[in-house]
Amino acid sequence: MQGTLSKLKATLTNPIQYQLPIGDQLVNLNDYFGQEITLTFTGNIYCCSCGKKTKKSYSQGHCFVCMKKLASCDMCIMKPETCHYDQGTCREPEWGEANCMIPHYVYLANTSGLKVGITRHTQIPTRWIDQGATQALPIFKVQTRLQSGLVEVALANFIADKTNWRNMLKGINPELDLKQSAQELIPQIQAKLDELAQLFGATAIERLDEEVVDLAFPVEDYPTKISSFNFDKEPSVTGILKGIKGQYLIFDNGVINIRKFTSYEVSFSA
Repeated sequence: MQGTLSKLKATLTNPIQYQLPIGDQLVNLNDYFGQEITLTFTGNIYCCSCGKKTKKSYSQGHCFVCMKKLASCDMCIMKPETCHYDQGTCREPEWGEANCMIPHYVYLANTSGLKVGITRHTQIPTRWIDQGATQALPIFKVQTRLQSGLVEVALANFIADKTNWRNMLKGINPELDLKQSAQELIPQIQAKLDELAQLFGATAIERLDEEVVDLAFPVEDYPTKISSFNFDKEPSVTGILKGIKGQYLIFDNGVINIRKFTSYEVSFSA
């Protein structure tokens, strides 16, 4: 089986079910636990947007030209508080309308400990699975991506907004009381919430009362030491599949971040 990689597809079951897209084929990875599998990079990379061959992948699978022109590759995707749609400078206004000027959620999650994050309403629970969160709790619903970013920045003054991916892969994230954390955190940003309500309107930011979502990842053994595979340095990856968490395959001899190698052409064998 050979084709270009895309990010892992996941279904929220107990445990989570994963599929590895290789070209237009899907590999049901949960069927391969305990087995030796091999992924071999052919040396070819094809842009996930225009399909052209590229020597290097930018912004998770794009060629340089697409990376520079697509709105989905702009810096405001990484830093939503810098969204500039309302300034009339969005690279692709129609894309912005469909992806940024829509409801977003601000959430608390337990990945490598307590963190804050944001996601479009269409990406729940995918975003939590991709981050390797074992618990997640939506705490605000807002009208736009910019608003979600501003709330996230306010909360990031008190808790992390990034995941320690090594600890996440080691399973170092004891269970947390996310509802209690929300009750403690929200009063600390109330002044900022009031400011945003004045700026965007009283209904722009809605406080939620949701239940915590628990996520169980299919991991047989967590590694105690993290060693990463990199197709750019070693084209062939072989190991016994021990688990999957986030976008990482966990082998008996290392881990690989599939999303990092989007658009790389690989062959799969088991």
